[in-house]
Amino acid sequence: MTARRRFNRVLLKLSGESLMGTGQYGIDPATVERIAIEVKLARDAGFQICLVVGGGNIFRGLAAAAKGFDRASADYMGMLATVMNALAVQNALEHMGVETRVQSAIPMSSVCEPYIRRRAVRHMEKGRIVIFAAGTGNPFFTTDTAAALRAAEMGCDALLKGTQVDGVYTADPKKDPNAVRYETLSFNKVLADNLQVLDASAVALCRDNSIPIVVFSIHEHGNLARVLEGTGTATIISNDA
Repeated sequence: MTARRRFNRVLLKLSGESLMGTGQYGIDPATVERIAIEVKLARDAGFQICLVVGGGNIFRGLAAAAKGFDRASADYMGMLATVMNALAVQNALEHMGVETRVQSAIPMSSVCEPYIRRRAVRHMEKGRIVIFAAGTGNPFFTTDTAAALRAAEMGCDALLKGTQVDGVYTADPKKDPNAVRYETLSFNKVLADNLQVLDASAVALCRDNSIPIVVFSIHEHGNLARVLEGTGTATIISNDA
């Protein structure tokens, strides 16, 4: 594959479901450890990394609201689920000797730092992994939007989305053997075709701030570091496509 642009400081967005492993709910320690290894390999290669992890493996606010929960309360519950996931990832990384900080948009000083932009930047400059928890701290916003917002605030070169497949396809490759992977896509095509890479507000925020979205498989060993170096398999969504 032809080498692409190398990224130096990135935000990695993971779904809460990516921590479940083969389970239907909760956190699978072996899966968290495997993802932590990928992050460590990238950090050891010299990249500055921050993360946002969703909470859908524990509680999904929108689904709860559909069943009668007050939407704002349900979303706050979902934010608390992301803190649990962030602490799980932090635990796995620190067992590997990687310095990590969790910063929450909802202050809870007993378990993590409050979100402070300049402090987060300094942590990354010192080689620490920063995990942003509790979304934006506001209901009605997804962790996709929180990821795009933090990527912009941190001055990231790209927002990476770790998924089950190695990019964005014309159809579900698990169901359609003729599905073709896009090498590149424009933000406008993603929005116009409702490709659901991230939610629409997150895609628009990345577009308006010229932050490429890179979709890749988090399950292929060493792939995160290769994508950051510009050689791994991925789909890149940008204003230049």
